[in-house]
Parts: sequence; C-alpha cells; structure tokens
Amino acid sequence: MNTKPLVSLIAVMLVARCCIAATDDRADIKAEVTKRHDEAVKRLQDWVGQVSIAAENRGYPEGAEYMAKLARDAGFQQVTVINTDGKPGVFATLDAGAPKTVGLYFMYDVKQFDPAEWTSPPTEARIVDKPPLGKVMIGRGAVNQKGPEAAFLAAVHAIRGAGKKMPVNLAMVAEGEEEIGSPHIPQLVRRPEVLDALKKCVGVFMPHATQDLDGIVTVNLGSKGVIELELVSSGEKWGRGPAKDIHSSLKAMVDSPAWHLVKALNTLVSDDGNVIMIDNYPKPLPLSAEEKTMIEKVSQVRSEAQAKKQFSVQHWINDVPWEQANERLESQPTVNIEGLVGGYTGPGGKTILPHRAVAKIDMRLVPDMKAADALAALKAHLAKRGFGDIEVNMTGGYDPTSTSADSALIKAQVATYKKFGIDPSLWPRNAGSYPGYVFTGEPLKLAAGHFGLGHGSGAHAPDEYYIIESTNPKIQGFDGAVMSFVEYLYELAK
Repeated sequence: MNTKPLVSLIAVMLVARCCIAATDDRADIKAEVTKRHDEAVKRLQDWVGQVSIAAENRGYPEGAEYMAKLARDAGFQQVTVINTDGKPGVFATLDAGAPKTVGLYFMYDVKQFDPAEWTSPPTEARIVDKPPLGKVMIGRGAVNQKGPEAAFLAAVHAIRGAGKKMPVNLAMVAEGEEEIGSPHIPQLVRRPEVLDALKKCVGVFMPHATQDLDGIVTVNLGSKGVIELELVSSGEKWGRGPAKDIHSSLKAMVDSPAWHLVKALNTLVSDDGNVIMIDNYPKPLPLSAEEKTMIEKVSQVRSEAQAKKQFSVQHWINDVPWEQANERLESQPTVNIEGLVGGYTGPGGKTILPHRAVAKIDMRLVPDMKAADALAALKAHLAKRGFGDIEVNMTGGYDPTSTSADSALIKAQVATYKKFGIDPSLWPRNAGSYPGYVFTGEPLKLAAGHFGLGHGSGAHAPDEYYIIESTNPKIQGFDGAVMSFVEYLYELAK
C-alpha cells in the first residue's frame, strides 16, 4: 500500500490546524485588546502624569517604583529596582517557560517642558481631536517613549487576559536617565544577574512608533552615538574678566568670558557651522554601497515636502537634493549648540558684563567613532587654541550602534510589518541616539533595534502627541500598535 498520499494529507491537515489555531489565538487576543482599550489608555495617561525628569531631579525614586509596578501588573514575576550612582533603574523578567527569550529596553524618564508653551497641560495626557490624524494624546512622554511602551505592556496584558501563554520569555531593563545621555546604564546592564538574563536573549528591542504620516515604515539598523556636555567660560577659571557680574561700561578695560566662549565655539566648526573643524577628531566610516542603496530607495518613497513641513524648515544644508540630505543625515557626525546661557536675558537691558557663560552642546557620532576619542579631541583642541580654561563637563553619552539586517530580531520585524500589509524599508541608522551600545557591544554583542506600529511626533517639543484613534487608514491607532507587538512576539518565537 502506498502511504505517501495519506502521510501528505495528514501533514496538510496538521499544518491547516496549526494555522487555524494561530489565527484563533490572535482573534482571541485581538478581542482582548479591544476589550481592554480604555484600561490601557488610562494606564498610559496615569504614567504620563507620573513625571520623571533627570535633568531637574524631579520624580525620583517614584518614577522607578512606578515602572516596577507597571512591570509587575503586566505579569513580570521578578522585578527589582536597582540603585546606581545616578537615578535608579528597573530589571524585570517574565518566565513563560518558552524556548526563546527577548530583551526589552525601556526608559521611564522624559524631557523637560514649559507648560506655557503647550495647548494643554503636559502632564494631563488629554485626548483631543487632531485633524486629519484622529484622536491623539497630548503629553510629555506621549510618544517618547511612554506611549509605545504602554502599548507593549497592553500587548502582554491582552495575551495573558486571553488565557494564552506568552510565546517568549522577557528580560527588561528600564532606566531613568535616557534624556541626560544614560550616564549610569552600564551599572544596570553589567550587573551579573542582568547580564546572565540578557545573554539568553535573541536580541533587545525598544518599543517605538515607527509610522510616518503616510504610513511608511523604516527599520533602523542602528543609531548614532551622542555626547552631551557643557562648555563653561568663567572669569574666575580664566583668570581674566570679572569673577562676578560688573557694569558693562567696564568692558573698555576688562575681558569678557562670554566673548571668550563665543570665540572658542567658533573654532569648532566651519564658517557656516556645518563642518566639524576640531583637530584630530575621529573620522566617520563612509557609507557602504549597501547603505547608499537603502538611502536611495527610501528617498524615493519618503516625501521631502512632508519632511520639511514636519521639521519647519525651508532648506537643507547647502540646498542639497533630498537623497543627498539623507546621506548627510546618516553619515555625518554633528556638533550642535543646544543652548547658550549667560548674563541677562530678561525684559529691557541690564548693561552688565557677565562673569560666566555656558554653551550646552550635543555631538552625534557615527560608526566607527568612539565617544571617549571625540571628547579627548575636543579637550585637546580647546587647549591648543588657547581655550584650555574652558570647562568641558560631559553629562552623558555613548558610542553608536549597528545591527545586521540578517539578525533574527530584524528579520522578525520585517516579517511582522508585512503581516500588516506594510513593505518596510531598511535604513542604516536612526539619526537620534539611545544607549543600545550596552547591548550591541562587549560582552553581549546582541542585535538591538526599535519596533512598533503607530505614529506620534513632537518629542522634546511642546504638544508632543501619540495617536490613540486613527482616522488615517495607513496609520495604526493605539490598539493597532498593541497588536503589532503581539504579532512581533509570536514572530520572534518562531
């Protein structure tokens, strides 16, 4: 008797049953997501109300304790608040008895804000109509990063609420200093118990809202590194100029620390401010042919006009075309003045000669640049040019990251987006920064990245928002973002 047709039929039936079971699983979970929508949105609103701002020492240790409670409520069995030399972090694990473990990077801190600049209070997390997007939540941290993180937690709640086992185990590291350059994250990640948990992971990802306004999704294969620092010019340290503010008429015979700082800043860049001129500064790795191809493809589908509107700009540097502007974005390190502070800036004039001036600087780094090398070059440059008295106070920073497109983490992202009818584009790196180096570097050498459907904007700016109910069929609302995380976890489990 030829049993091959019978074996084949049984195999087909088994595959069909598996497919039906998988579909049923997601249908149950999707129903649970819908049922828990209000509860999940309220959880996000409450979290936005719990503000933690490292730069202002505001909301600590409450922010870490709140993060720990969110993890426990979501079903993480082991949750520990870990103290560092800075703000506390949270380490949590969820053991589902699954063959695979996935790492999570969360941040619970947010950027500073001035309520006077907002249309609604930044800690109230009001839901408002924002045509043509739909209903959005406005609040500090709404998209960066509490919205996407809350959507991920809602996915875990929904899977458990539907009576399903989690398809993967989870190991979470959450920090409270991301917005000041993550100065103490090594103290979290390099603790033995945290390293042991992360070593078992297939990779680490950060929940994110990846969709552009036209629904386009890019998968980032890394992020730029960053150094955050202050340059401080003072009469006291300089030995010239006043040691306290004095009458401006005395400028005729007394040096100015403020002008001293301006002159120092002027040596760091070209006359147009766009080329770094620091002596012996680390050289960036040129874009590869593969990266240039990625940029060319994305530049053809991403809207230049929409980008200019979103960023409120009329020109790119040197009026370069869109593709070349994107090449600069991906390949070029930057020295940026975040702010200049010195003397009197209130109403009217005060006619003083300030004794002190400060420049807040951030320096973005690309492969193969190292933060330590860039900082050393800056200090040596200032000393060589006669500005060795200017204090260089690094407040945070780290190296850039890179992850292979062939890693299981990235392949699962692409596959998941395709399930939602989206053909994502690969992108060399996020021009922003996050401390993924602790995962991609020694000793872990893990794949790391960002994932999640949904859209928001205004990070670090007034009226930051995250879409809750989308009226644009190309963009997922909150529940769609939640389901993207559900599907991603199942895809990673394969």
